[in-house]
Amino acid sequence: MSTILITGATDGLGRALADQLAAEGETLILHGRDAEKLRHTADSLTATGARIHTAVADLADLAQVHRLAAEVTRLTDRLDVLVSNAGIGGGLPDGRTRQTSADGYELRFAVNYLAGFALTLDLLELLRNSAPARIVNVASLGQHPLDFDDLMIEHGYSGSRAYGQSKLAQIMSGVELADRVPNTEITVNSLHPATYMPTKIVMREAGHSIDTLATGVTATHRLIKDPALRTTTGRFYDRTHETRADAQAYDPAARHELWQHSLRLIDAARTD
Repeated sequence: MSTILITGATDGLGRALADQLAAEGETLILHGRDAEKLRHTADSLTATGARIHTAVADLADLAQVHRLAAEVTRLTDRLDVLVSNAGIGGGLPDGRTRQTSADGYELRFAVNYLAGFALTLDLLELLRNSAPARIVNVASLGQHPLDFDDLMIEHGYSGSRAYGQSKLAQIMSGVELADRVPNTEITVNSLHPATYMPTKIVMREAGHSIDTLATGVTATHRLIKDPALRTTTGRFYDRTHETRADAQAYDPAARHELWQHSLRLIDAARTD
């Protein structure tokens, strides 16, 4: 059996995915920012006989992200899969106006991308020591090219632009990491799990769903466990079909710039 960390495991896709993996007997480390909801989720899954651990963190605060990584390494000596799922949408319930994280960064970039980037780097040694391991980034077809002169979108802000930028950044960093780490040690893939699943984010903003949660679970579960994808890395999928992300994801110079900029943002947050 594998040990799998799922961020954003108390609602929507994360919770549905946890339900399936628990039923399969996997050891799960569930992350959430609401301790009570996380406890309720863990209690429900423990009743299935699965081994469940929990870790609380607000991903809008990089200090808490680093503490989350430290807690994961305390809980387990191996990590087979990291599912970077937690995030906020482009509108309700988090609002459509520009907001900032605890570290002063644009909120959607901070939560949807930078937190996962920092967590991945903090857990990279544990993942490599657990080889073969997998990283799955829950991204989106909704992507917007990054403007490195205005990465925090201080001009021309919209929630949809911020969301699209954060999701493209996820994919870009995944492709970059895949180039940096042998696929025999870790594979890194991203996906659009489904369109408008009936999650809290979708229902509050759009008011209707298109795909089911089961569609998203099937697509994400495939990247976690399909043996045929054992060495497949650096790819982007629309549900279960490989597709192309925005062209910027395949620009080595842009990926390098994002990587270096992200490292500087994390370092700046540590020294504040």
